[in-house]
Amino acid sequence: MNTGDTAWILTSAALVLLMTPGLALFYGGMVRMKSVLNMMMMSFGAMALVSILWVLYGYSFAFGNDVGLGLLGDPAEFFGLAGMMTEDPEAAYPVMAFVAFQMVFAIITVALISGAVADRTKFSTWMVFVAIWVTIVYFPVAHWVFAFDGDGVTGGWIANTLGALDFAGGTAVHINAGAAALALVLVIGKRRGFGREPMRPHNLPLVMLGAGLLWFGWFGFNAGSALSAGNTAAVAFVNTLCATGAAALAWLLVERLRDGHPTSLGAASGIVAGLVAITPACNAVSPVGGMLIGAIAGALCALAVGLKYKLGYDDSLDVVGVHLVGGIVGTVLIGVFGTATSPAGVDGLLFGGGVDQLWRQVVGALAVLVFSFVVTYVIASVLKATMGFRVDEAAEEGGIDQAEHAESGYDFGTFGSGAGPRSAVSHRRTTDEEVSA
Repeated sequence: MNTGDTAWILTSAALVLLMTPGLALFYGGMVRMKSVLNMMMMSFGAMALVSILWVLYGYSFAFGNDVGLGLLGDPAEFFGLAGMMTEDPEAAYPVMAFVAFQMVFAIITVALISGAVADRTKFSTWMVFVAIWVTIVYFPVAHWVFAFDGDGVTGGWIANTLGALDFAGGTAVHINAGAAALALVLVIGKRRGFGREPMRPHNLPLVMLGAGLLWFGWFGFNAGSALSAGNTAAVAFVNTLCATGAAALAWLLVERLRDGHPTSLGAASGIVAGLVAITPACNAVSPVGGMLIGAIAGALCALAVGLKYKLGYDDSLDVVGVHLVGGIVGTVLIGVFGTATSPAGVDGLLFGGGVDQLWRQVVGALAVLVFSFVVTYVIASVLKATMGFRVDEAAEEGGIDQAEHAESGYDFGTFGSGAGPRSAVSHRRTTDEEVSA
């Protein structure tokens, strides 16, 4: 057993887990003050629930031996991870390390969706949605994309039959989450005041801190997908860094030309757009190809986030504009910028490969998009009709944090209380002078 590879996989899993609190900060800073706790709780709730479901049956759905047509793993094969704690002396790393690594992918995918429905969603219905969605959407799609044939085991159809490349989740994570987000906002509807009232981020430093944590954790997401501490991980690491930088600069350039000012929110959003786009391609392109993918994604996503105002759907925090669009860009452009000199070893259109890989990438992206959108639309419609998906008007106007959690993100009542210098110690039973007396 290779202890170096094992250490890298476990470290990468921890990095990816950190991405979800990073996402909570990123999303939390982007909403209004009265919604920050609810927004962050949607990510933390996903962390708690998906961890349980992954152990019980999620891993088996995703990586069990295929039960037919490359659509789903055997749900009973690894139920409760039974029999998986014994070390295999012939394996390069413990299977439980891989279980942990893939678990955190499932968590971040569903957490991404939450940003689309900020400011108006019942926490109880969200948690039920999480359980249903990961079960019948994410777990099967993870099987399609990440489960490879080998050692008498049959995997998913996208990875093996179609042969589309997706190194770390452009389809399974980002297109999947982005399409689900679009379906969800169409069912739930717009925030009250959307398009009429300003709904600016309440804390941009939180947004930038969250973006920084996402960038940091994403090295585990992409380089960790090599499942070894070797050349493939190093290539993915470099491509992740330079593509993200290019995307951030491209987003800022679009802002400068369109609006006259490059913004901190634009920089943070450009970072995420670049990370999304390079995710499927980080082992398939050169660093220059990675920068081109990042720059294209940064510019296109900066333009795409404005579509919600033109088309009339309320994607609160631009999950569709960043994750769906960015995921499509990165997945499809493997068929253009892919090079056989990369670890993936496949030439794209610009390197003499013709359209062979390009059509495979397009089919894989469209298949996940359509499946996720349609099934999510049905799930959301059923939950809306039964449980109700959004809070009432009074809760939305007054503050969803108080209505759903009986808390507020900031307690301004304690600021400035008391009189003069004594206010700083007003909570103490006695003052120092009183003790001396």
